[in-house]
Amino acid sequence: MSHPQNKKPAAPAGKEALGKGIRSLLQHIDSDLKGVPVPVGERKSMPAVGIERIPLSQIQVNPSQPRHDFSEQALDELTRSIRLHDVIQPVTVSRISAHSYRLVSGERRLRASKAAGLKDIPAYIRQVDDEQLLELALLENLQREDLNAIEVALSLRRLMEEFSLTQEQLAERMGKERSTVSNYLRLLKLPPDIQAAVRAGKLSMGHARALISVETVDRQLYIFSVIERDQLSVRQTEALARKVTAAGTTVRPEPRAAPLAPGYRKIQDNLSSHFSTKVKLSMQKNGKGNISIEFYSEEELNQILGLLSI
Repeated sequence: MSHPQNKKPAAPAGKEALGKGIRSLLQHIDSDLKGVPVPVGERKSMPAVGIERIPLSQIQVNPSQPRHDFSEQALDELTRSIRLHDVIQPVTVSRISAHSYRLVSGERRLRASKAAGLKDIPAYIRQVDDEQLLELALLENLQREDLNAIEVALSLRRLMEEFSLTQEQLAERMGKERSTVSNYLRLLKLPPDIQAAVRAGKLSMGHARALISVETVDRQLYIFSVIERDQLSVRQTEALARKVTAAGTTVRPEPRAAPLAPGYRKIQDNLSSHFSTKVKLSMQKNGKGNISIEFYSEEELNQILGLLSI
């Protein structure tokens, strides 16, 4: 006997497109995790073949894995847990041949299982092509809570590049606000030293967002040095960013100088990083020039003098 009242309402027009790509790849994951079989007729882009224990030697690491930062402490803890309780949540793999599989998601569990001395591991087996493999690996990482902001930003940028998406399209497919996607992507414009601090967990997303609002690299590096030295909170960092930006607007515009050659610009950037403040190098055609170093307080001046051994 049918029950019309239990039928789900038809999806509104335009929503069908949202079921493609990333969302369609994940449409049956909840059912798979609960062990509920999915009707064959509903399995479209990525059917789950089943769960098996697969020898670790037969699983290849996903070359499209967007995540590269793994906490050694977290891996050690997971390894100890697996020794005691086995792998609780299966990894996901794609079959390459009769005795060969490619990892789709779960590299941390795979690494910990090897370290724990396991010979095989429980795995969901799915049929995916290379494009789906990359897309699902990226999305699986984006859904993790322990990703740092730079890893998220890199995964978002790769999704945009690999699948020719605009920020608006990516935000729609991820179910996020476009401003959220934009803020993550802007992190990739920060200097390498600051990005490295975010990846290492020394700098939070809130600190990084405050630094994004500062236009010049030299001022970003200066604020970053103060954050490290004084252990500034996010609000203190935002206040300092506003102060430094306001100070910059009162400086009289300088005459436009001839652009530096790449070699001299690299020297200028290295000096800015060394002193954690703005350094300007100017060169004339006759080989003469000058170097100016900015500071924003007497304390900063003393730090610079210390670096100069004066």
